[in-house]
Amino acid sequence: MIRHVRVLPVLLLAPLLLTACGSEKADAGAPSGSASATVPEETAAEAPGEGELTVRAEAMGVAPELVYVTEAPGFTLAQQSVGVLGDDGFSATWVDGDTNALLRLAVDRGTITADTCPEQPVGDMSGEHTTCERDGDAWYRTGAGRHEYALPEKGHVVRVFAETDAVPRDVLRAAALAAHRPDAAETDRLLPSADPAPASPVERGDLPRYGDGAPDNHVDVGG
Repeated sequence: MIRHVRVLPVLLLAPLLLTACGSEKADAGAPSGSASATVPEETAAEAPGEGELTVRAEAMGVAPELVYVTEAPGFTLAQQSVGVLGDDGFSATWVDGDTNALLRLAVDRGTITADTCPEQPVGDMSGEHTTCERDGDAWYRTGAGRHEYALPEKGHVVRVFAETDAVPRDVLRAAALAAHRPDAAETDRLLPSADPAPASPVERGDLPRYGDGAPDNHVDVGG
């Protein structure tokens, strides 16, 4: 009887010890915060957001709310064409790789109505006669060998235009209707990065540490 009494506690403790060991192994590799265990590593570096758009646009002199992007089959953004229009507007050009046709997007402050439409030139061709045709919420405009779709927005107008013979009207219309504010990834592709100014002046090795800062051109006797 005495022998059975001594063995019983050991048998009762064995499952508890095994359970404790299993818990310790399960928790040993877990991070201290549960969120870090569920967020994929690749999401740590996110694409630029609205704040990045503002920084990049303002660095170019463009009002952030005037930055738009569009797309059309076969057309690719000409990165060097991205720039400021007028005071703080935005412009960019897309190129057809097969035909070299140009599709231009321009966004500037202002408005367009039935009365003012004929007075506003198509694209940048000032002094030319303009005809206007209402097409849904947009204006289809022609003049000087070009055609354009103009979409009035709140406080500004989005225009997409091209040579009449180079880009069909249906392609132009689709590109105009596709114009939209860029998302984070589109911002990264559309706008050049805003390089920060250097934190301190570049140090020149030929400047003395005393005097007026002029380079030391001293020569020995005899030149």
